[in-house]
Amino acid sequence: MSTIAETKEKEKVANPLLVEWNTPFQTPPFEQFKPEHYVPAFKEIIAKAKKHVDNIVASKAAPTFENTIVALERSSEDLERVANVFFNLNSAETSEQLQAVAREVAPMLSDFSNDISLNPKLFAKVKAVYDKRSTLKLDDEQQMLLEKTYKGFVRSGANLDEKSKERYRQISKELSDLSLQFDENVLAETNGFVLHITNEADLAGLPEGAREMAKGIAQSKNLEGWAFDLSMPSYMAFMKYADKRELREKLFKAYGSRGFQDNKYNNQQIVAKTVNLRLEMAQLLGYKSYADYVLEERMAQSADKVNGLLKQLLNASLPAGKKEVEEVAQFAKESGASFELQRWDWTYYSEKLKDKKYSVSDELIKPYFQLEKVRDGVLNLASKLYGITFKKNAGIPVYNKDVEAYEVYDKDGKLLSVLYMDYYPRASKNGGAWMTNYRSQYNDGKKDVRPVVSLVFNFNKPTESRPSLLTFGELETFLHEFGHGLHGMFANGKYASLSGTSVYRDFVELPSQIMENWAVEKEFLDSFACHYQTGEKIPQDLINKIKESSNFQAGYASLRQLSFGLLDMAWHSQVAAFTGSVIDFERTATSATDILPAVDGTAISSAFSHIFAGGYAAGYYGYKWAEVLDADAYSLFKKNGIFDTKTAQSFRDNILSKGGTLHPMKLYVKFRGQEPTIDALLERSGLKN
Repeated sequence: MSTIAETKEKEKVANPLLVEWNTPFQTPPFEQFKPEHYVPAFKEIIAKAKKHVDNIVASKAAPTFENTIVALERSSEDLERVANVFFNLNSAETSEQLQAVAREVAPMLSDFSNDISLNPKLFAKVKAVYDKRSTLKLDDEQQMLLEKTYKGFVRSGANLDEKSKERYRQISKELSDLSLQFDENVLAETNGFVLHITNEADLAGLPEGAREMAKGIAQSKNLEGWAFDLSMPSYMAFMKYADKRELREKLFKAYGSRGFQDNKYNNQQIVAKTVNLRLEMAQLLGYKSYADYVLEERMAQSADKVNGLLKQLLNASLPAGKKEVEEVAQFAKESGASFELQRWDWTYYSEKLKDKKYSVSDELIKPYFQLEKVRDGVLNLASKLYGITFKKNAGIPVYNKDVEAYEVYDKDGKLLSVLYMDYYPRASKNGGAWMTNYRSQYNDGKKDVRPVVSLVFNFNKPTESRPSLLTFGELETFLHEFGHGLHGMFANGKYASLSGTSVYRDFVELPSQIMENWAVEKEFLDSFACHYQTGEKIPQDLINKIKESSNFQAGYASLRQLSFGLLDMAWHSQVAAFTGSVIDFERTATSATDILPAVDGTAISSAFSHIFAGGYAAGYYGYKWAEVLDADAYSLFKKNGIFDTKTAQSFRDNILSKGGTLHPMKLYVKFRGQEPTIDALLERSGLKN
């Protein structure tokens, strides 16, 4: 008869999440993980992490930086390892079983987090170290960890009375559940719609590549003819090229009404509950609004500064945006349109106008942007700037056959990172594009644990007759996410919670957005862009046109981003509970940027995953904030040479490798020599005057 201990040991051996991974670079052996492994693994690892924390609390030794702050930092390493695998797969390769696990696991993790932050004895030890900080002779990174740990406790309710602590617990658990439900609803609505076409006349205007993609989607759903879904490559192709206006309207409304329809996936109540719970939590902690709570830990520091920047950019963008709408409306009229321009007309006529003005269109550009060549071009750009090399390794396990894995080596030959790249849409995957870690970098003095970084995209799949060809916007997306990837891969810190992309949310977009600048550089495009059929290099006049057209509708594009930032700030700047209509609130918040007629039955908020299921609440402005930084920072590359290795090394040393070890403005000034101004952004986007 086996003992309880023996039984537990057998279970552990049977659960691949609870053992060392015997794979190249200890990467996750994805094929071994089953949905039933996760809950037992989380239970065991949380119990183990709790013991670590109990030992810190029970220690009779006087609290020190090492035995309290560092010990706490290291106490959850195993939990991070499993949580990273689970939540990343739940975004990129989910299933009903994984979604059910997420609903079970989220409250467990919320409880564990609260058990730490609301533990008075543990907080007393942290505070004892914090109060002695001026005498401890800590370096910058140690000081930042101490500061972040102490503030983390305070901002998570450590100073609250018992009754308020209990309420804080309830709120954080409920917010965790709501976030998961919001995400699941958006994914269900995205997957739930298909525009099925059986009459070929309804495809008028669509290029051959879009038709082939639609045929492939139809076949995957066992349908005759063609099908368009709400994945970005399919949706955008139809909105840009389809002549059938009533079908564009149908697709636009399907996309815009996700989470806003009268069905079980309606997110309006979740939006209202979420903003009210966030407000209650912020006020419980002594802040007027959730935005005040969030912005205390951001570069912007206050809602006034954020709103000041948004207003500055709004004033610069609005005249240009209005002119652009007038221009498209006039062009539509000249093209025979007898109706008022609507949102489902915008992309269609804009694409045609762009082609007329610059003789350039996505269909003209795409043959030169074959996905594999774009990938090689981006990898070569990183090699040129930073001296790093990439080696594809088919022996590294992946979670889907379409994912590629690379070993990344530094210029001295040492392993820098493992990199996954996941290219195509599927029903099990969220929309959009993102970078994430399966393992964060840290150096505990004995070993430098290198990161495992993943870049996730939703590019169109190859068809029977052509490879995956990217639009110019998708080239920018590749560069953007790769910039986040470099931030993760170059991480060089002692502590995982400060390394890589663990920085202020309004700073994290600088490394990604600066990479987009190379997309219009001739020397970069020349290095990889050649026609997928003829092998002909991208012609110089096409590069010129890409550059000339890069600011096409810059005002409208800026207003669109500003509308998201203003809506986010409006939701999270409230000082009293929200009781009204989601759509009325939204329309008021975005009215200053609305230069096209509103569409009944559609909403932004109900599918605004960045702020209701991601980490961008009271932070979406960060994209515009980082645009100011990236334009200013890239002006140094322009001055010194776009492949200047000295400038790149400084960017790596002062920004990419430093993570959150210093205040971001200090890091920025170390690289740039000055604080940023908006001048470079206005000049780059043609909005200077």
